[in-house]
Amino acid sequence: MYNEWSLDILYKGLEDKKYKDDFNKLKQLINDIESFSKILSDGGNEEELLLKAIEYIEQYKVLSDSLMIYLTLRESVNTTDSEIVNELNILTKQLSELSKPFTIIKKWIAGIEDMDKYMDKHPKLKAYSFMINNIKKDVKHLLSDDVEDVIAKLNISAGMAWSNMQSYLTSILEVEYRGKIITMPEVRNLAYSEDSTVRKDAYYSELKAYEKVKDAISYSMNNIKTQVNTLSELRGYESPLAQTLELSQMKRKTLDAMLEAMVEYMPVFHKYLKHKAKLLGHKNGLPWYDLFAPIGESSSKFTVEEAKEYLVKHFRGFSDDLADLVEQAFEEEWIDFFPRKGKVGGAFCSNLPFVKQSRILTNFSGTLSDVLTLAHELGHAYHGMNIQEHLPLNTDYSMPVAETASTFNEALIMEAVIKEASGLEKMALIESHLQDITQIICDIYSRYLFETEVFEKSKQGFLFADELNEIMIKTQKTAYGDGLDHNCLHPYMWVVKSHYYSEELSFYNFPYAFGGLFARGLYEKYKKEGEEFVPKYKALLNATTVSTVEECAMEADINLEDPEFWRTSLKAYENLVDEFIKLS
Repeated sequence: MYNEWSLDILYKGLEDKKYKDDFNKLKQLINDIESFSKILSDGGNEEELLLKAIEYIEQYKVLSDSLMIYLTLRESVNTTDSEIVNELNILTKQLSELSKPFTIIKKWIAGIEDMDKYMDKHPKLKAYSFMINNIKKDVKHLLSDDVEDVIAKLNISAGMAWSNMQSYLTSILEVEYRGKIITMPEVRNLAYSEDSTVRKDAYYSELKAYEKVKDAISYSMNNIKTQVNTLSELRGYESPLAQTLELSQMKRKTLDAMLEAMVEYMPVFHKYLKHKAKLLGHKNGLPWYDLFAPIGESSSKFTVEEAKEYLVKHFRGFSDDLADLVEQAFEEEWIDFFPRKGKVGGAFCSNLPFVKQSRILTNFSGTLSDVLTLAHELGHAYHGMNIQEHLPLNTDYSMPVAETASTFNEALIMEAVIKEASGLEKMALIESHLQDITQIICDIYSRYLFETEVFEKSKQGFLFADELNEIMIKTQKTAYGDGLDHNCLHPYMWVVKSHYYSEELSFYNFPYAFGGLFARGLYEKYKKEGEEFVPKYKALLNATTVSTVEECAMEADINLEDPEFWRTSLKAYENLVDEFIKLS
């Protein structure tokens, strides 16, 4: 077992013949697609042209994903690697050349009046019916071919560049903690320490470190949000949120139903936070630095090998293929475990359906929370496994359902270990779980409110770092209520969360709440239905790339537009809060 992932299944380095060959193939493919787009206006055999268009798009998808994912994975573990950064810039610039040709091709496909006759004749086109229908819908928001081309090219030195700056500055940011220099992921991990003075000192050291980069990163925030606002309006969307929902294949009614239930149950989580504050000796709510303080006597620490055995054991009871996937991920070098300078913080999973694998990045320190993070990311890998047999253009799922399998995995693990525990150990496990749940309810809601306000205010003018801090504090007060000490919040949460800094993915916050509540609702059904539920769950995951969010849910007989479904999930969490208070 290795502590760092291997990317050899993609390429063995920039000098690898396969890498160079694929890069050259991509260059040729880009030229071929450009030439192809120019002949569409000349007429010709519509059926043959349609099949050729789909073939070109498929080839581009596999080739560009292979190269781009390889380079971004390399960069994520060493953001200071100038050779990789330079190669990424070259690739990104090349890919931008296809913005205009793809706009022409999509508009041409959308203009085919009798698509059904071709779908009935060709199974591949039938399999792509959801994608083709989305092309027809998306074309309404496309600008002229030349404008789309300019936008794509300018984005390299605009939104994408600002995003890269935030990632770079936070990844190399050094933190002075108790007389020594450590990385930002290391200091943030100290929030889980059993020592209250360590947590408090780490919190203030973290905030002090952000002072060095806050102004620069505020420029990233402002310019990305201004760009999104501008393009969203030009494309005819009501708002960036409306654009996100449409791209997410999700109805506003579903989002509103979820938020309605969340706001109703917010006092439940405030009650938990106030009780935790009382246990830790605080009178005015919980200070931010104790948000992740462990409660109880659970001192579980895991090696990488122990984490693997723990996960395999508990996933085996749900489904053998999930447990087998975990073993494969650990043994075949899918995971990069430990923090180091230059490596990005947090955790993520990148699906590689074209080679039927995934890659997972974590910053593992051996806590139960880290094991849950592994379970979460392995859920993404399991999701990837359930969609990898689709055709190449049917392997991308939308943001809301992206967190379904990952959070379902967390529910599986926590439910199992809580049942096995008793006394103070059980109390500690429940509290650890409630920490995570409170993040996807209260913290995610604060991020949703923050991003909503930033989008609105950035229309009127520039938001300096201090004003961004004020908005963040205000939204944290709203979401956490009297559960947290309002004199000790986290004004710089906007600096550290990379989700705000994508010019392509706005509002990457509510999908976490969606994933948590949707997954919990699925888990409640699993507890009722037992083994009969498992095939429904797999069918649901499989459908995520070829259906709307609401259609996916119907695979498990769930109506997402009804707040009552979301209340069912939240009620299960309320029961956990009550049990924790009783035990403690």
